[in-house]
Amino acid sequence: MINKMSLHRIRLFLISLCLILFFTLSYVHDVYALKTGILHEEEVLVLYEEPLRGAAEEVAQMYPAVRKELEKDLVWRVTFRPTVLLIKDRNTFQRLSGSNLIVAYAVPQKKLIVIDYSKMKTDPFKIEVTLKHELCHLLLHHHIHRAKLPRWLDEGIAQWVSGGIAELLMNQKGSVLDAAILSGKHISIRALTNRFPQERRSLVLAYEESKSLIEYIVRQYGRDGILMVLEYLKDGDEVDQAILKGLSISYDELEKKWLYHLQKRTTWITYLINHLYEILFFLAAVMLIVSFIKVLIKKRAYKEYEEEDNDFFI
Repeated sequence: MINKMSLHRIRLFLISLCLILFFTLSYVHDVYALKTGILHEEEVLVLYEEPLRGAAEEVAQMYPAVRKELEKDLVWRVTFRPTVLLIKDRNTFQRLSGSNLIVAYAVPQKKLIVIDYSKMKTDPFKIEVTLKHELCHLLLHHHIHRAKLPRWLDEGIAQWVSGGIAELLMNQKGSVLDAAILSGKHISIRALTNRFPQERRSLVLAYEESKSLIEYIVRQYGRDGILMVLEYLKDGDEVDQAILKGLSISYDELEKKWLYHLQKRTTWITYLINHLYEILFFLAAVMLIVSFIKVLIKKRAYKEYEEEDNDFFI
């Protein structure tokens, strides 16, 4: 016999299931309600908004090479056929993604990659690099359960295989990470396990930290080290266990060593050198303002002198 508590839990489960289905179907409707063309290929399905037929053909042609590169990097096969959706309009992409800070994103459960093609003609967002980055997300989630894959590791690996490129619009000059290390205001890696911050600067910092930590692991423990961590995660280990087994170091000790490495590398001198252009530009602007104020003061003094001189001869 079902008691009241069990009945209440069943109701909550059904309500949650309905909400999940509603939002999932709403998202699918938003994507496929677009007026898209379809390009069927053996390895990839490309959806595109008109007039992006040529871009879709370009994606279909480059996909096999991108897939092979990624398989070589991670030593895992891409055994699924992804769908790539090319969006021509920035506003449409922002509506789908819910963010104005990114140019592409992956939906692992649907094996879907959505790309804002309007941003693909400007560096560093080359279409092949962006495609590889997002395909990496799909491949990682295909082999590793979502609950076992930390967000920092997911984003860090994707940046590593794509040459350090993130899907994030980063217009600021210089490193946010350097400034955070100098000020002691970095984000704990454990805080980046499930989600990234929403505020722009903190989001950029999260991406930079993820990339930096993966690069540190590869540099200190080799490419095989990071691949071993991924293999243990694939086998179902928690991230603490995977790091300990793959790198022979604890999760917390790894973070401490990484931070110590950054602190040694990042001094006020190196920070000033790396931001020399911005500093010189700022100083030049200050000097220009000071010069302008001096000119105004001289003009005013000269005008007052002339007025006094004219009064003397009246």
